[in-house]
Order: sequence, then structure tokens, then C-alpha cells
Amino acid sequence: MAAAESPSTALRRRDLCSRGIRLAGKMRADVVDLLDAYVEQQGLDASASVAAVEGVPLAAVERWDEQTGTQRLLENLAAYRAFRALLAQMLEEQREQLGEADAGLGRALAAVLLQVSAFAYHLEELLRLESRGVPGEEGDEEEDGPPPPPRLSLFEQKLRGLGVLRELAQWAVRSVRDLRQLAKPSPATGAAPGLAESP
Repeated sequence: MAAAESPSTALRRRDLCSRGIRLAGKMRADVVDLLDAYVEQQGLDASASVAAVEGVPLAAVERWDEQTGTQRLLENLAAYRAFRALLAQMLEEQREQLGEADAGLGRALAAVLLQVSAFAYHLEELLRLESRGVPGEEGDEEEDGPPPPPRLSLFEQKLRGLGVLRELAQWAVRSVRDLRQLAKPSPATGAAPGLAESP
């Protein structure tokens, strides 16, 4: 078990968690708005059932309450890196399909992509604060996220986009829960649960 953290580190972590919670809440609201616009613009049924999309990390996790703080941060970081790659691909496909016909949807996708990138950076800051290495930090941007998926039909692209946005909205909810958990002081040490403890 590591030594209890300094008060300044605890304060910095709480500050980063609070800002992260605000970022995730704003991101979720924007993703929900984007989801509505996407469904309407793509002519999809909002209640359409979409199978799990390859490359889209699932927010649901078994035994969530047993995860350490580091596990939570690493899973969040992996998810948002994957979403960054998937949203960039969706944006490219959107431009190919519509050109400038629906610039509003493209701008909304680009704005959410920026928020996802900013949130991933925020998670990296939290990992650095805990003196943990940030996986894949040394210039492997090209290897971020899932490998490029096979060429899909236009309808399959639309359904994959729907699945990506739905899961991103779920991840934003999970991230808020994870960061709230990380911000709580541990009764024994005053440190956040799971960050100063070893399994």
C-alpha cells in the first residue's frame, strides 16, 4: 500500500475530477442533441435496434464497484481514444456522402470530436497525477483506437454511426460516475479510492 498522498495532490485530483464531471456532462448533452439530428438527417428510426458495433467499447461493466481508480481511468482513456478514431471516420464519411449539403451535422460531429479529444487529454492528466504511465503516449496517434473497419454500405455506415453515438452517450454517463467515485476521499487515508491502494 502506497503512502497517503499530499493535501495538494488530493486537492488537484478533486479539481481535475470536478472539471472532468462538467466536461462529461456537457459532452453527453451535446451527444444527445447530435444523436437526434443524426437520426433525423440519416432517415433512421430513433428506436432502431443496433447490434454491438466492432470497435465500439461498451460502457457497461460487471462489478463496476470493485474497480480501482486506475482501472476506471485506463478504461475511460481506452474508450475515448477509440471514440476519437470512430468519430473522425464518421466525419470523413459524412463529408463524402453529403459534401456541404448538411454542414450543420458535420459541424456538430466535429464539435463532439473535439470534446472527446479534450476529455481524453483530461484523463491523461489524471493518470499523470497518479504517477501512472499514460498508455500509448509516445506518438502513436496513428494506432489510437480500433483498426479501420471494412468498407460498409451506406446503410451500414448509418447504423454504425447510430451505435457509436449511443454508446458515446452511455460512456459520458459512466465517466461522470467514475470521476465522482475517484473524487471521494477514502475514509482510511484521505486518498481517492483505488488510487493509492494495490489490489
